[in-house]
Amino acid sequence: MRGIYALEGGLAGAAALTLIHETIKKVVPNAPRMDLLGMNALAKGLRYINAKTPNERELYRWTLAGDLLSNALYYSVAGATTKSHPLVRGALLGLAAGAGAVLLPKPMGLNPKYSSRTTKTSLMTVGLYVAGGLVAAAVMNLLEKQREKKKKVWQQRLVTSSMA
Repeated sequence: MRGIYALEGGLAGAAALTLIHETIKKVVPNAPRMDLLGMNALAKGLRYINAKTPNERELYRWTLAGDLLSNALYYSVAGATTKSHPLVRGALLGLAAGAGAVLLPKPMGLNPKYSSRTTKTSLMTVGLYVAGGLVAAAVMNLLEKQREKKKKVWQQRLVTSSMA
């Protein structure tokens, strides 16, 4: 698969994950709060290096930008190596990211309640990341299929024009 399609798909998956998260956190009780987990991690990292921690609004912006970038790069792996089975790879990448989001905060010294307050919260967390991986892979597939279709049209035009 072309690298640019993998990156575009990764960005689409990251955007989908963020959009779904931002929506459900406003309407679903016990929804994951990955924004707060990210802010917690960023603030802790800044304190560790003795850097000034920005105000809450700015910290949220930095976290959102970092999440979009890191998730886009992460999801792009689903299509970066080969054309075969990107949906499976996207789902597995999402599953791994979701499991990490549920299992790793406590050992990292972060608040685990943001991603695993209840069983429902944990399942939603994993589901968010799986959804992002599936969107990323689907966009990659779509872009690759469009490219293949255009390639066939151009090949057909070349054959037709060489016969004339």
